[in-house]
Amino acid sequence: MLPNKTMTLIDIKNLSFGYNDERVLENIDLKIEKDDFMAIIGPNGGGKSTLLKLILGILKPQAGTIDFIGDPITIGYVPQNININTNFPVTAIEVVLMGHGDTKRPLFGYGKSETMCALQALREVGMEEYASSRIGSLSGGQRQRVMIARALCSHPSVVILDEPTSNIDANGQKQIYGLLKELNKTMTIIVVSHDISITIEYANKVAYINRTLSFHDMKQAKSRFSLHPQGHFCEVELLQLLGKNP
Repeated sequence: MLPNKTMTLIDIKNLSFGYNDERVLENIDLKIEKDDFMAIIGPNGGGKSTLLKLILGILKPQAGTIDFIGDPITIGYVPQNININTNFPVTAIEVVLMGHGDTKRPLFGYGKSETMCALQALREVGMEEYASSRIGSLSGGQRQRVMIARALCSHPSVVILDEPTSNIDANGQKQIYGLLKELNKTMTIIVVSHDISITIEYANKVAYINRTLSFHDMKQAKSRFSLHPQGHFCEVELLQLLGKNP
């Protein structure tokens, strides 16, 4: 049997970016490979969300390159701030349908194919039975699942999530990350998170960003450090592993 070969999807080289006269990212090098579950961690203001915006094309690099390798890559994005008015009378499936973007028919609404796609996306995240429920009646974790389903409507090869479990309780966080681990069987996952302990439990690679970047394969990390009784790394160990002073 031939050994598995990794396939680079996103190749970032010497990437730098700043706002006005303040440099936020400096000489970032990072390869994101097919089927990665990559966690991007770091302090507030360290450049995590800026890196995502650069990958998404919202911002343009001031130096360096971001190359997408191979077949056209479709990216699904779940932003940090969902900004859903819970009092607005919109259903879960209507929120998911928004993920179709310009396929919306201005006068006649969404077609059967779009609706079936939305239902399938809700099924993938375990929310099909809530398709007709108003978004305001759902819990925070359920709403986040709906937003992930919305991202899946573009049939992405890569899903990027910015702080997907903020303001969700511990049980809900584990459910969301369990879902992402399942989705990782068929797509690449990139997650920005401040919650190191739960993120590292599910990620296979981690990038620590604080203007510059340190990177490590978590398979090596997990062979080097034993897990704590709760099944997590502590922050001090992880930052030491990445060569950072906690």
